[in-house]
Amino acid sequence: MPELPDVEAFRGVLRSCGQGHPVEKVDVRDAGVLRGVSARRLRSGVEGHRFAEPRRHGKLLIAPLDDGPAVVWHFGMTGELVAASADDPPHDHDRVVLTLDGGRQLRYRDQRKLQGIRFAEDREAVAELEADLGPDALDLDRTEFVELLAGRRGAVKSVLMDQSLISGLGNLLSDEILWRAGIAPERPAKSLGEGEARGVYTAMRRVLASAVRAGRVPPRRTWLTGRRDDASPACPRCGTELRSGRVSGRRTLWCPNCQH
Repeated sequence: MPELPDVEAFRGVLRSCGQGHPVEKVDVRDAGVLRGVSARRLRSGVEGHRFAEPRRHGKLLIAPLDDGPAVVWHFGMTGELVAASADDPPHDHDRVVLTLDGGRQLRYRDQRKLQGIRFAEDREAVAELEADLGPDALDLDRTEFVELLAGRRGAVKSVLMDQSLISGLGNLLSDEILWRAGIAPERPAKSLGEGEARGVYTAMRRVLASAVRAGRVPPRRTWLTGRRDDASPACPRCGTELRSGRVSGRRTLWCPNCQH
């Protein structure tokens, strides 16, 4: 499931493969991943134009073109952006393929098609897409973060995953952050003391730094994420059997010994 680190890695793919290069062809192989734009409009708006410096806001990847519009990717549950050559065989889940000069390609690959690609006609349209998003998790300073938690009644995990409050954190990152901080996921956010909230912020920064370097949420055995799929998952820190439940409709894993 792509979260902030994955999308940051996709930004690197777009920057290295696409930035500054003209798009010669847009091949929409499955219009089911287009959101608010037709295949014809996407082709006419992108073909012949060059990608400028891409940027990321939370889980959105924004790729401005040279004359103002932008292609905006939201990767949903299974989406990814892949650099390829025109000679590489197609993948069953390649939904939209952008062919650039020199035979290089950017392929939007997505199995479940829960989100997809938007085309923003100008900077104002991009701003509208971002309007409902909170600040990016990497941009929040500690004071802002502590104040954000202090005013929320909901479970702390729900707050972390709420894209209108903090943009970029998903299910895996939120579980990992709270395990590192020693905070139970269902605990009301507003019940955290300032020291505890600062601890969650520190855990978030450290988890994001490692995950961004890895280009994903790494399934390391020393991380909670590395134990999620075990038949009987145990805490990497203390060995206690992990508990599993649902918070905001998402499977949640935590250690009843380490998280309070």
